[in-house]
Amino acid sequence: MKLLLAEDDRRLAQLLIHLLKKNYYTVEWVEDGVVAFDYASTTHYDVIILDWMLPNTDGVSISQNLRKTGYQGAILMLTARDTLEDRLAGFDAGVDDYLVKPFEFQELIARIKALTRRNYYQLQEEVIEISNLKINLKEHCVQKNGQLISLTTREFQLLEIFVHHPGHVLTRDFILEKVWGFDSDVTFNTLEVYIKLLRKKLEDPSTKQIYIRTVRGVGYQWVNDVV
Repeated sequence: MKLLLAEDDRRLAQLLIHLLKKNYYTVEWVEDGVVAFDYASTTHYDVIILDWMLPNTDGVSISQNLRKTGYQGAILMLTARDTLEDRLAGFDAGVDDYLVKPFEFQELIARIKALTRRNYYQLQEEVIEISNLKINLKEHCVQKNGQLISLTTREFQLLEIFVHHPGHVLTRDFILEKVWGFDSDVTFNTLEVYIKLLRKKLEDPSTKQIYIRTVRGVGYQWVNDVV
């Protein structure tokens, strides 16, 4: 499950990222309101966690502008502002839930789970069928030729990025940031190992089916080719 955290308090953000990752969430963190809007507009997230006060634009404005574009994803507001007027302003802006600082981490987890259970992504395909693959994005499982294949969490995250960007050449930096986070020390060599493992599980040498093509010097591309 992928989350966007927009929080300019670095100490709080780093603590939340650490705890969320321990609970098996993938987290992308931004400190700027304009950047948060750009990320939310171009990337799929299960939940967006917005601080009210952010540089350049505030969380309420971000939520309002996202809803104006037709955004249907879950938005959770974090703020120290706890008056009734503040809460109403947040909900009027399209926020789905509201958590007042300071809060207990377990309550944040409970709120995230409640939001994701509402299934905000009804319009997004839950099951994708490509050639001999059947990929269930909701259940995080993959079948090849009707047989269930086992993918690790990282392997499935890689697969999810590829199927969401079919035909696009994805740079190695882009993939590392999306899967491991911008502050990770994972190397290109490690990424290459994971790509090889994923290829081995997905591709069938007998049919010469290729799904992940290496673009030398750049990165990788999801294709559906038989060579």
